Amino acid sequence: MREFMLATKNEGKLREFNHAFEGAGIRFVSLMDTPSAPDIEETGATYEDNALIKARAVATRTGRPTLADDSGIEIDAMPGELGVKSARFGAGKSQSEVNEIVLAILKNAKTRSTRYVCALALVDPADGREIVVTGTCEGIIHDRREGDGGFGFDPIFYVPEYGKTMAQLPLEVKNRISHRAKAIEKLKALI
Repeated sequence: MREFMLATKNEGKLREFNHAFEGAGIRFVSLMDTPSAPDIEETGATYEDNALIKARAVATRTGRPTLADDSGIEIDAMPGELGVKSARFGAGKSQSEVNEIVLAILKNAKTRSTRYVCALALVDPADGREIVVTGTCEGIIHDRREGDGGFGFDPIFYVPEYGKTMAQLPLEVKNRISHRAKAIEKLKALI
């Protein structure tokens, strides 16, 4: 079993990646397990830039193959407000409060179309290899929070084909249809 670093302190992401790579001979450990984890500023203009910034920094610090993701939500009725800045939207507020802010902004919106976008960057310091892939998942912003699974915007990200929010979907389903799942499948094919 190969052990890769996952450049995150998010337990939900760690769980998703380990679940998604189950049976692939890869196990992830996160920055929560690394006492000297660097603080990494996401200064890139794109998801791909930010994923590479994080993967390079952690791979350099640890000397281990590192996978990083940068993801965000793009809401058509809120152009430019989220995207690569999704994690900074509503700074200082809980995710639950941020979701309520989005719901309030969209209360009378004519369109609620949205998408999750994910870029994954794998950096292997042993051979200098860098791989970047992306994935998207289309949906709509629900009119209320529903479900207690997932994390982030999942309780308000409604997937019409399933009639549920991402937070209501079983992990097995989410790990098949999400933006991250689609990027992971592309990455698996390359490694």
